[in-house]
Amino acid sequence: MKDTAIYGMSSIIGRFLNYLLVPLYTAKMSASSGEYGVITNVYAWTALLLVILTYGMETTFFRYANKQGENANRVYSTTLWSVAFTSVLFVVMVFIFVYPIADVFHYHDHPEYIRFMSIVVALDAFQAIPFSYLRYQKRPVKFAALKLSFIFMNIALNCIYYLLMDGHDAGAAFFINLICTSFVTLFFYEELKGFRHGFDAQLLKRMLAYSWPILVLGIAGILNQTADKILFPWLYKGEDMKTQLAIYGAVAKIAMIMAMITQAFRYAYEPLVFGKQKDKDSKDYYAAAMKFFIIFTLLAFLCVMAYIDILKRIIGRDYWEGLGVVPIVMAAEIMMGVYFNLSFWYKLIDKTIWGAIFSGIGCAALFAVNILFVPKYGYVACAWGGFAGYGIAMVLSYIVGQRFYPIKYPILDISIYVVLTAILFLGMHFSTAKLPLWASIVVNTILVGVFVAYAIKRDFPLKTLPIVGKYFK
Repeated sequence: MKDTAIYGMSSIIGRFLNYLLVPLYTAKMSASSGEYGVITNVYAWTALLLVILTYGMETTFFRYANKQGENANRVYSTTLWSVAFTSVLFVVMVFIFVYPIADVFHYHDHPEYIRFMSIVVALDAFQAIPFSYLRYQKRPVKFAALKLSFIFMNIALNCIYYLLMDGHDAGAAFFINLICTSFVTLFFYEELKGFRHGFDAQLLKRMLAYSWPILVLGIAGILNQTADKILFPWLYKGEDMKTQLAIYGAVAKIAMIMAMITQAFRYAYEPLVFGKQKDKDSKDYYAAAMKFFIIFTLLAFLCVMAYIDILKRIIGRDYWEGLGVVPIVMAAEIMMGVYFNLSFWYKLIDKTIWGAIFSGIGCAALFAVNILFVPKYGYVACAWGGFAGYGIAMVLSYIVGQRFYPIKYPILDISIYVVLTAILFLGMHFSTAKLPLWASIVVNTILVGVFVAYAIKRDFPLKTLPIVGKYFK
């Protein structure tokens, strides 16, 4: 809980602060201009490239650093050398072929976008290893400080350009990102001393054998998040393509609170899972973690839905027409989080190929939904594609996992929470549509309170909690 709180500061609070850029961008870039659609598309590509350039080495580092018979320092240095080499190679190749690449991706008028973001994604990929090392050493404070320093600097520079200088160009956001990412890299001077432990080719060969299925899994996983934004310019042929993509990218930001919670949970949970695998009660621990993760994400879902009429004001008014997809995207993010929790069974038994299979099937479902329905239904099909992809991957991972690494998840308890959430959501949908703003907020707050009251009575008896509990005995 302590580590999750600190990692959460850099993930949840940090991304929340980063949300300040959404109203800024959507205020300075109208939906009709499509400029925010450019930002949405470029960052979707960089997210995919980041997964490719880290090629599963974060998880692989944790696995081998905790593995008997392996030298943790040697594992770290080998990982550093490997990711550094591939990141530099990537930048060199992009700079050589920047004009053909810009033509293919419809940025022939702005090849500088490609140059800026190639360096950014290469630096981010390289930084992933020192950041993993900080997690391995259980140093969440430095981790959070560096993450937050990037965010504060990014916000400040964006405000200077878009507010003080009254800028409107999407390309400035990419250049600012480059400045901030480069700045953070300088503060890894201690962690980069890990290079001195040398490079072990045989160790890297074993690590790559473990990591390549994670890479496939990661590509499929990130495609579940970004493929719709990547494919949209090719699938949707309407003249308002950039406007549609801009609207979808903006409203999806509201739903990303679920991704923040999942990421914060992952940062703290992943090292603990590998460290606890030898304990006799490890499976009970994983089952309990799954239950409480679902409770908190369902609560987050209800809170967003309860106050959607307030939260929507973080984006420009001309983007509001896309708010109907927010609950779909959030539900998909919940299933992605559940899938992440389920994924540890094949990581712990070194059968990561299963992750590649599940994610690949889920990704295929997403592609199918997008290809079939985006031309007619636009970004609404994008939202349902993510829902289908994560849902299928989640179900498959659970079914197969119960055969190879059975864990007694509290399915009945979880199902009750899901049904309760669905009922409360319908009530919120009705009150938001039919009642005045003040009345719907009152009603929706009561409905959130119903969920909280049930959770406290069923799973969080106040008298058992630290600090708070002494007042209820």
